[in-house]
Amino acid sequence: MKADNDINGVIISSRIRLARNFNDYPFPFRMNNIQAKEVVDKVRCMVFDCNIDDLRDFLFVDMQGMNDIEKQMLVEKHLISPDLAISNRNSAAIISRDEKISIMVNEEDHLRIQVIHQGIKLNDALEICNKIDDMLDKKSNYAFSNNYGYLTCCPTNIGTGIRASVMLHLPALVMTGYIRNILEACSKLNMTVRGIYGEHSGALGNIFQMSNQVTLGQTEEEIVTSITNIATQVVEQENAVRNELYKQNAMAFEDKVCRSYGLLSNARVITTEESLNLISDVRLGIDMGIINDINIEKINQIMLLIQPASLQKFVGRQIATDERDIKRAELIREKIAICK
Repeated sequence: MKADNDINGVIISSRIRLARNFNDYPFPFRMNNIQAKEVVDKVRCMVFDCNIDDLRDFLFVDMQGMNDIEKQMLVEKHLISPDLAISNRNSAAIISRDEKISIMVNEEDHLRIQVIHQGIKLNDALEICNKIDDMLDKKSNYAFSNNYGYLTCCPTNIGTGIRASVMLHLPALVMTGYIRNILEACSKLNMTVRGIYGEHSGALGNIFQMSNQVTLGQTEEEIVTSITNIATQVVEQENAVRNELYKQNAMAFEDKVCRSYGLLSNARVITTEESLNLISDVRLGIDMGIINDINIEKINQIMLLIQPASLQKFVGRQIATDERDIKRAELIREKIAICK
């Protein structure tokens, strides 16, 4: 059994998101359609006319020109928020081809600039975000107060406007019930812990998103350092509980992991929720050295493909829930078989 001392075995990804508004337009919820279109056109011109290497290979996505499945696919990839997907206002997203960077236009704020990296790389993500932010700031005037910092629609974003978050896989803490203590401690430290798709979403597959709760009164660097330190402590607790569970009953631990692997490899019908919970066990088995014939990268690919919208896009047509469950099981079997 391999002891999991690698922080990236628990932290799936890191994200930095900056909220910004222009001082010459009302906040999005108060804009009319003409103003909303002007903001979209303004941001599009600013981004595609810049000379920053990180922004040379971007795609412009008009949200009004996409169907519901295409929008939901972007949500499943964490490239846009659920709120932007269901918005009726004129809005857009500007997304890098490698899907590490996305700029949401006319979501809750005029701009939501976000960068996602695999593992724990908040400082790297912040560096890219700031580069993009500085470029846009030079081409326009942000809504800014000398007393309060950047002005945003939601009061919790006023100040630096930054949300630093990490996606964590915490199966051992969930299994033992210790996750409740973690949630309570994070709340006391002004941290928010949400599900896999952020606000109002559940922690499917034992995956949680941890982020700062407020942005006023702290610098960007202080917020990033705080999230990194707390996430590191959570990782240490998760690893300690994993190892203790294995030590207490190695056979039961391995049996749980291998049963889940067997179900994924052979199931004919499977829901999104069940598959994510089984994948959580398999991911745990990979981290602990119990499963060696499939890697985390393949698991990450499967996790994305089995989401409802991504699965329908893969199949090439809209399908009902029952058929999705059959196609999902078929896809998982095929992907796992390729690895063997």
